[in-house]
Amino acid sequence: MLVLFLPILANAQSYRNVSLGSSSLIANNENSTWLSPSGDFAFGFRQMVPGGYLLAIWFNKIPERTIVWSANRDNLAEQGSRIQLLADGRFVLDDPRGQLIWAVASSGVAYGAMLDTGNFVLIDNTSAVLWQSFDHPTDSILPAQMLSNQGRLVSSFSETNYSSGRFIFWMQGDGNLVLYNRKFPMDDNIGAYFATNTVGSGFKVVFNQSGYITLTAENETVLYFLSSNGASTAQYYQRLVLEYDGVLRHYVYPKSGDLTVGRPMSWSVLDFLPGNICLSMPINTAWGACGFNSICSLGIDRRPTCSCPTGYSLIDQSDRMSGCKPDFGSQSCDQESKDTSLFTFVDMPNTNFPGGEYMSYTQVQEDWCRQDCLDDCLCAFAIYGGSNCLKKKYPLSNGRLDSSIGQKALIKIRKNNATIATPSTSSKKRNRSTVIITGSVLLGSSVFVNILLLIALLLFGFRLRSKVVQKHSTPPGGTHLRSFTFKELQDATNGFKEELGNGACSNVYKGTLEYENDRLIAVKKLKKMANDSAKELKAEVNSISRTNHKNLVQLLGYCDEGENKLLVYEYMSNGSVGDFLFNNSRPNLYQRLQIAFSTARGLCYLHEECSTQIIHCDIKPQNVLLDESLVAKISDFGLAKLLRDGQTRTTTGIRGTRGYVAPEWFRNMPITVKVDVYSFGILLLELICCRRNVDTSVVNENEEILSDWAYDCYKYGTLHLLVSNDEEASNDIKRVKKFVMVAIWCIQEDPSLRPNMKRVLHMLEGSVEVPHPPYPESFMD
Repeated sequence: MLVLFLPILANAQSYRNVSLGSSSLIANNENSTWLSPSGDFAFGFRQMVPGGYLLAIWFNKIPERTIVWSANRDNLAEQGSRIQLLADGRFVLDDPRGQLIWAVASSGVAYGAMLDTGNFVLIDNTSAVLWQSFDHPTDSILPAQMLSNQGRLVSSFSETNYSSGRFIFWMQGDGNLVLYNRKFPMDDNIGAYFATNTVGSGFKVVFNQSGYITLTAENETVLYFLSSNGASTAQYYQRLVLEYDGVLRHYVYPKSGDLTVGRPMSWSVLDFLPGNICLSMPINTAWGACGFNSICSLGIDRRPTCSCPTGYSLIDQSDRMSGCKPDFGSQSCDQESKDTSLFTFVDMPNTNFPGGEYMSYTQVQEDWCRQDCLDDCLCAFAIYGGSNCLKKKYPLSNGRLDSSIGQKALIKIRKNNATIATPSTSSKKRNRSTVIITGSVLLGSSVFVNILLLIALLLFGFRLRSKVVQKHSTPPGGTHLRSFTFKELQDATNGFKEELGNGACSNVYKGTLEYENDRLIAVKKLKKMANDSAKELKAEVNSISRTNHKNLVQLLGYCDEGENKLLVYEYMSNGSVGDFLFNNSRPNLYQRLQIAFSTARGLCYLHEECSTQIIHCDIKPQNVLLDESLVAKISDFGLAKLLRDGQTRTTTGIRGTRGYVAPEWFRNMPITVKVDVYSFGILLLELICCRRNVDTSVVNENEEILSDWAYDCYKYGTLHLLVSNDEEASNDIKRVKKFVMVAIWCIQEDPSLRPNMKRVLHMLEGSVEVPHPPYPESFMD
């Protein structure tokens, strides 16, 4: 068995004293703290909401000031509250009225201290520790800290709400180390989704100074590695945290820019578990990883994403795990109304809600399964796969989407323009009949008047129904697209008045959907094409409707009326990266690198995460757009080339924009995803240097072609010339060098030498080392 060094004891640390009776901190805007000797950690108040303060410990030397412990996570302190070490040794947090919020009662306390390990301690005159924050963790543990018998971490509620959340990491008394769902807001455990299976042998979790995190037996032998990727505590700040999404992650943060070794100066994940929380959740877990009626999927960053099915939206927009509700009226069970014609299905491949079906059938066809669910007013979803049909009703739990799932979810939703029958049609008929009968009785003998009354009522009802039908119910996003009429889009764009941009194949106009709270849209009007315009529209609609990623512009709908071919997208308020990058106001380096990360993630999704692989074929600054938060999203899939299953390359006519086109386009070579890698490399150089890839206005002709000049600067160690007008980049030349090296790998003339986008992303993020690139041998040479 392997034996590791245990953490350094708290009483071996240096500290600054917090004296009895005279030391206190007040919750206000002055931000007074008790610092550790090195200043690495601070103890004090952090304002979480206006007037609400958290008594906490945090990393003090990094901009994020990441919190690692808190005393009152579920009971924020008011402004004016005070933490003090009283003369009798009690450590108390009182509100402004003297009411107790939190306290530690220990006799014999001589002083308190904030240690360089991140541990706050109360110590007696013999330097023995009487109480320490390390024994009462919240959601994190640090190097030199242990999680002993019955010790546990409870996740925060959300990324910004530090109150107790939905997941627990528990070192059980029986020796098993387990991750549980929590029966929120109660404290019960309702389903283990990870366990070390060490009943009878597990003793404690140890986070040692070498950065290894292990479960050990009582004799200190290692039973299980929670994080086997060690990192020096001399070089990195580190923490193990059970995050709000239920994943246990080991983070590292370089203490100095000189020690990054390819890692960014920010928190990056060294290890995590479980590997896929979406699939790890047991079937009997109530709401799974994301909440009722919600779907969990793993993104390219290996983080779980919670999304609502088409036609559904979050119950609480501020809580990604609150579950989803339908945005349409439920199907009537009134036999007289029989409104099955008002509903349809949206298919979600590789999706399941395991367990909880109220009816199952074997050896049936998919069409039979659809019809049976459609005829059943209680059926909300059907799961079909392997000739098996499972019918499910609300609420659905444990939704998951993964390529390993061999089933599809058939989501029953109301058709776009179908009237929501509330009250039911039959009720309306009965009400209308009642009015007519009552009117007839009251008017007595006048048959003629009765007939006039009947006609008037019918006409009124028809007009009312017509108005209701004209109201649109448009499910948000996903694979279910809205079909617009040309007249609707003509009205939405005020006659195609405000042009956002134009290209060889289309013009783009700004529009507003009045019946969706004046939602802004971008309408792409395809120009008339010979023979294949319908085919191109169908290809684009089919390809984009299958995509769902935060770094892709969302397609909302389309119009296909004769020669009128239009696509409707979400509106991106900050325009294109080209406008942002090449205008007079230079974006800062951080913004430019975030655009690079976002674009890389979007391409990685298109190449490796889609059910049908997509080659964009025209990556350039004008096709990467920015939303109101400057989040980059890839646009314009009109020239995308889809590859069928099992096909990894194709040959086709030249597509793309000069300067960004890979050499193989001109050589009659097979076209693969590597053409997008090449284009991304050019874009990355433009983002680094904040200039166009070809600039004939420069004085030195050697600088005209950015890719050639960048390689020369890299080769001869003069990278500072690339960013000579950018003080921020000049002061971070190591990072500039790394990104230039990644770009040079991307623009290699030989496609086989270019890395795929997943590896490009890993190199940018610093999780893999960037080797020295060879000369790209530009095609122009």
